[in-house]
Amino acid sequence: MEGDTYFQTILEGSWTKLPEEIKPVESKLRNNIYLREKLDSIWSNHFKDIEKLNLVNIRFKGNWKNKFGHIDLKKDKSTEIVVNGFFKDHRIPEFIIDLTIAHELVHYSHGFQSPHKRLFKHPHQGGIVTKELKNRGFIRELKKEKKWLKESWYPLIEKEFPKRKRKRSYWF
Repeated sequence: MEGDTYFQTILEGSWTKLPEEIKPVESKLRNNIYLREKLDSIWSNHFKDIEKLNLVNIRFKGNWKNKFGHIDLKKDKSTEIVVNGFFKDHRIPEFIIDLTIAHELVHYSHGFQSPHKRLFKHPHQGGIVTKELKNRGFIRELKKEKKWLKESWYPLIEKEFPKRKRKRSYWF
């Protein structure tokens, strides 16, 4: 009888009628809209003082094992933040995505790939990105990232990106 109620409420489209213990767990779809919402939230909560001087787009791209994201100034003078497409996978914790976006926003604020005045000669000069992230409230995430890289990321990429044997080519 309880199962009938479950399926009937599904058909009616009303999850609010279901008892809490049998409601489906909704997981957020990780797509470019999700990234846009993350970017807007991080900007408004941690980078309020940084003026948005141009259009800033964000999207997932690629499946990289050696980088989490990058920032680029496009020909049309907009800035594009790219996040590793592998991060759509729910095995990647949200704090890693947040930290990646924040990292790229630090570059934007320092004038790298943005219309802002360039503050440093090199984007990571003297550990400036980490210092800035700490100042903007990402201390806990940075500590968790270090542990997560060692315990989860490296084993995950070994599994997902197995080393391939190179074919030997002979040119004689």
